[in-house]
Amino acid sequence: MRFGTIAIVGRSNVGKSTFLNRVLGEPLAIVSPLPQTTRDNVLGVVHRDGAQLAFLDTPGVHQPRSELGRRMNASALDAARTADVVLFMTDISAVTPPKKHAKDKSVQELDQELFATVPADAVAVLAVNKVDALRDKSKLLPVLVAYQEKRNFSALIPISVKLDDGIELVLDALVAALPEGGLGFDEDTLTDRPTSFFVREYIREQVLLAMRGEIPHAVAVSIDEFAEGPKTSSIKATVHVEKVGQRKIIIGTGGLQIKAIRVGAQKRIAELLGHKVHLELFVRVTPQWKSMPRQLAELGYEAPVGLAKVAARTRSVPRRGRNDADRGRRRPPERRQEHVVQSLGRQEIGHRR
Repeated sequence: MRFGTIAIVGRSNVGKSTFLNRVLGEPLAIVSPLPQTTRDNVLGVVHRDGAQLAFLDTPGVHQPRSELGRRMNASALDAARTADVVLFMTDISAVTPPKKHAKDKSVQELDQELFATVPADAVAVLAVNKVDALRDKSKLLPVLVAYQEKRNFSALIPISVKLDDGIELVLDALVAALPEGGLGFDEDTLTDRPTSFFVREYIREQVLLAMRGEIPHAVAVSIDEFAEGPKTSSIKATVHVEKVGQRKIIIGTGGLQIKAIRVGAQKRIAELLGHKVHLELFVRVTPQWKSMPRQLAELGYEAPVGLAKVAARTRSVPRRGRNDADRGRRRPPERRQEHVVQSLGRQEIGHRR
């Protein structure tokens, strides 16, 4: 039996979250066409014959312009340094780079700088995504050779997450790289994040899909009330923006925009919980929240203090049923003990072994 943690690390918009959703078979992580969609490390557990893979989807490493961006980068790099295996992910922009100013670094240079942040003796696999969009596949080999010269990868695999091409090869390479050991999670576990975390994320996802420009990056979501019942759940949440003008745009003429965001998020959350959801959204101006440590903490973006290996954080917690007495009690998102482990359409709560 093999078990270990795998940090999925790479630049923004190379397909890390889409890859996680593909291997899980569930749309767990939020995705959008915009960079820096992922802000937190998200655990997703894949179960295979003879192996259990604990993936950590991480924020895209980028040039930060705020305290939030710095914390996102720190979370990603911390996960990479503490995981059993690192899955570096890039895409074909390394092969066909866009036009740029001469002083700008190339995509390959940015990738290689990222490789250098992880100890040289760390086990690593490289996946080059979006090869379905590359017409001349012969251009790929020189790039792979250049990457291998910079770091000793245990495998370099061209993939297309969109077409589900090469995914099994990546999983096989990762399983071979994992250490031997017992299961780290119950066999039905999907993630260790609380339900409220995904409620926040799915609301923010709808904003990302509906908005453009600076607004998506200026949005955070907090849960004000979460009363979860066996047949219906009632949720009140606040969408935080930095400027009054952003608030007006998100609300929209006659409230049409915020209504569309609410309807989309409500549907996504209902699929997650497996029952009817009543969602209320409020929009609040919270100036400069991305650069204020206290407000970042209140919104759930804690400063990383060194991420211990997932396997080292195992604690025996008794499994609780869906109808436990605490179900309707309000709790801060980070203190809710229920962990989402469901496939869409089934209801279960799981805990670490």
